[in-house]
Amino acid sequence: MSDDKPDGLREAALHYHEYPRPGKLEIRATKPLANGRDLARAYSPGVAEASLEIKDDPGNAARYTARGNLVAVVSNGSAVLGLGNIGALASKPVMEGKAVLFKKFAEIDCFDIEVNEPDPEKLADIVCALEPTFGAINLEDIKAPDCFIVEQICRERMGIPVFHDDQHGTAIVVGAAATNALHVAGKAFEDIKVVSTGGGAAGIACLNMLLKLGVRRENVWLCDIDGLVHEGRGNSTPQKDAYAQGDRAMGLGDVIAGADLFLGLSGPGVLTPEMVGKMAERPIIFALANPTPEILPEAVRAVAPDAIIATGRSDFPNQVNNVLCFPFIFRGALDVGATEINDAMQLACIDGIAALARATTSAEAAAAYKGEQLTFGVDYLIPKPFDPRLMAVVAGAVAEAAMASGVATRPIADLGAYRAKLNESVFKSALVMRPVFEAAATAERKIVFAEGEDERVLRAAQAMVQETTDVPILIGRPEVIAARIERAGLVIEPGRDVELVNPENDPRYRDYWETYHRLMARKGVSPDLARAIMRTNTTAIGAVMVQRGEADSLICGTFGQYLWHLNYICQVLGADDFHPVAALSLLILEDGPLFIADSQIHPTPTPQQIAETVIGCARHIRRFGVEPKIALCSGSQFGNLDSDSGQRMRAALALLDSETRDFVYEGEMHVDSALDPELRARVFPNCRLEGAANALVFASTDAAGATRNILKMKANGLEVGPILMGMGNRAHIVTPSITARGLLNISALAGTPVSHYG
Repeated sequence: MSDDKPDGLREAALHYHEYPRPGKLEIRATKPLANGRDLARAYSPGVAEASLEIKDDPGNAARYTARGNLVAVVSNGSAVLGLGNIGALASKPVMEGKAVLFKKFAEIDCFDIEVNEPDPEKLADIVCALEPTFGAINLEDIKAPDCFIVEQICRERMGIPVFHDDQHGTAIVVGAAATNALHVAGKAFEDIKVVSTGGGAAGIACLNMLLKLGVRRENVWLCDIDGLVHEGRGNSTPQKDAYAQGDRAMGLGDVIAGADLFLGLSGPGVLTPEMVGKMAERPIIFALANPTPEILPEAVRAVAPDAIIATGRSDFPNQVNNVLCFPFIFRGALDVGATEINDAMQLACIDGIAALARATTSAEAAAAYKGEQLTFGVDYLIPKPFDPRLMAVVAGAVAEAAMASGVATRPIADLGAYRAKLNESVFKSALVMRPVFEAAATAERKIVFAEGEDERVLRAAQAMVQETTDVPILIGRPEVIAARIERAGLVIEPGRDVELVNPENDPRYRDYWETYHRLMARKGVSPDLARAIMRTNTTAIGAVMVQRGEADSLICGTFGQYLWHLNYICQVLGADDFHPVAALSLLILEDGPLFIADSQIHPTPTPQQIAETVIGCARHIRRFGVEPKIALCSGSQFGNLDSDSGQRMRAALALLDSETRDFVYEGEMHVDSALDPELRARVFPNCRLEGAANALVFASTDAAGATRNILKMKANGLEVGPILMGMGNRAHIVTPSITARGLLNISALAGTPVSHYG
């Protein structure tokens, strides 16, 4: 097998598995275990209390143990990927990989269990005995027909979901792809002829699913290595015999004529171009054998240019990948305590996946698959695995179907809140941004984007149209914006969903340059210069629009230097007695939000500027529903060093103390003291801060910027902002690293009326 790998892949894969430590999994404690009290609660004697609660009510296992979020991936290694019967031990890297996918895509904990047991009934006995440990079982890479036997026994005897992903996971993704392929082709399940090769677990499960979706049994033709499965053939299985057609031997070439859908789960080269030529108009070809499909897409296109093609490979469009299904169907099943994964849940999964592909692709998926066209159609039938919307859409649909079909033991009262919670687990900013979006929804504001041609801006604008009441205004060339909307597969329409300002030819051009000249005439700006700036400087154009009342807030900075943008904002909007106080960044970390200021505006702020920054921080932090606890950070700690930063911080503290404040602040101190209450108590027992500070104000932009960037890069902090404080919410300057999701977040901040935060 290694000879078929691309250059370097074998070595890279082995290195990946071996370093920095062998394998892909580890176990971590979720509770503290640092002292005797922790030990007493975690183990003897305190653990007995949890055990007794579970003894009295087995349902309490989901409250007091990890069982409710724990899945077992079980295999005997008898049919591993394209490697065959390599045994349980050799299957372990694959099963570890499956466990990693559970964690990555659905935050489900997973143990891989490899069992040396070829007998399917004995293997089923072993799996059934594991029920007290796990909330669900994922059977994996067990050969047919043994897999059917194992699953049937386990489903009959166990009270938790048992799901053979090779069967049902493949069937679900094939069902979603087929749903959308027929949508594109203008055909219906009940009318199509299906020809399939491969009578293994996945092939049979896919045919069973197609019948549930509406395909007629008499329109299904199943072939295997011996040709057509027909009545009385003899060398077959009960699962294959259910699809027997006719009473005589025929080959694939004999039955392919007029087929609308070819479903291949067999081997390379099984389907020839000549066979494709016999199929119906606009044929649908799912050549899913790996690593080499039954026929390559280019061979299909040579015969049938209008064909709709899917494979199992990531280097071709429409990869049928089980990861679109299994993490999310288990997520929904576990969350409602489902006793099984039934047909209703599987069909709901299909509907969710298919509908998501027909919706506009997400910015996150587009970023993960740069250069690919993610617009619903022939080459985009199903979502990409890294589309973060899969969690809420698919898991939510599965949970709802489980409750409706009566298999949920822990029904969810509010499905809307449940889906929001799922989104929060994927979009780290969703929870902390919720109060901001709620406040922004109380008023319709116009937000102008200076860099309206940027694809991130276009995606943010579409999200604004779909998720908020704000109106996006894009500054840019209409033809460029239209081309990039089409290229990105977006559905916003300029003039209907978003307003446009064309810097090259806008009827308001004269009004804009005259306004700019009026503001800047005594600052060296001539009429000619004003005209030139209003043709080329989109930040200045956006600021003039806000100044004239044609927009409520400006967002700029997706490229260029922060202070360059700030200069034009101050020129235009500073004329109305606004002045920038500081730039405030919110970093969303694993243990919660942390605010950082000032990373951009005042390189070495004065005590007055520091005090204004602290006051501004408190006001803006409350926009997120967080009560501010602000630390003034410097190289000096409570007067122990008479440094420049210490002196300025002490003077700022005195200014703050000169009036009554309705928020908590303290300084000057080191960052570790701000974040560690125990350390701070040893250094300064009478500190007015309680607990860890949630905002750090620094004595220089160098210190604030370095802290912000370290947290982003090394602590995986997600930034919201920077928020430009002091400008009355009339302008915000982002940084070039911002994402489309970040732009949506800052637009929500810009869309919040000033009355909501001071």
